[in-house]
Amino acid sequence: MIRMTPIMTSAVLLLAFHGVGRAEEKFEKVGVYLERTVEDQDSEVRFEAMGGNEGLATLKVVAPDGRTVIDFKAPDSKLGMRQVSLETPEPKSSGALLADFPEGAYRFTGSTVGGVKLQGEAKLSHKLPDATSFVHPRPDEKNLPVTGLQVRWSPVKNLAVWLVVIEHEATGSEFKVNLPATTTAFAVPDGFLAPGTKYKLAIGAVAKGGNTTFIETAFTTAAHK
Repeated sequence: MIRMTPIMTSAVLLLAFHGVGRAEEKFEKVGVYLERTVEDQDSEVRFEAMGGNEGLATLKVVAPDGRTVIDFKAPDSKLGMRQVSLETPEPKSSGALLADFPEGAYRFTGSTVGGVKLQGEAKLSHKLPDATSFVHPRPDEKNLPVTGLQVRWSPVKNLAVWLVVIEHEATGSEFKVNLPATTTAFAVPDGFLAPGTKYKLAIGAVAKGGNTTFIETAFTTAAHK
């Protein structure tokens, strides 16, 4: 048995006070998701990491097969990045994408600008939820009202939420909302739509693990209210 002298005891307390040997902390959020768009027949993998109140200085993600697929650094930033969101390209053939990002556990490690080490893990599945279908408006429908417009779609089982996105691509204006899985309709807020304007509409079926299947179409509002 080793007996510690007062000097040794003070040294141990000092080391503990400064956090030497402290276990790594958890990311506030990490995730890896597969997304597919039915009409375009393309897919992508999306990564998210949130470090908390202090910005991230580094972020590394290692795939289940041991390859480093993300190695992010912000060496010259004093604040870092609070949240990092990265997306892969969207190849028409999903084979190359799924081979490059296999199913399994992805290990996230990182550090904050203050030197705190972070760790986390997220699992990627290649299973996608079923796609919904539009009930209203019909694909590429025209002369829709700018007020009182209701979007409707068919139900899908075993979902976490719905994601509805309405976008005017020319200006970049966008309306995005998450809705309960039991919902199959949404009233577009009055004032968002302009007369005689073409919009892109996307509805995403989001599974409980975060994977999403989107359907997309366009619609055009009537020239006059």
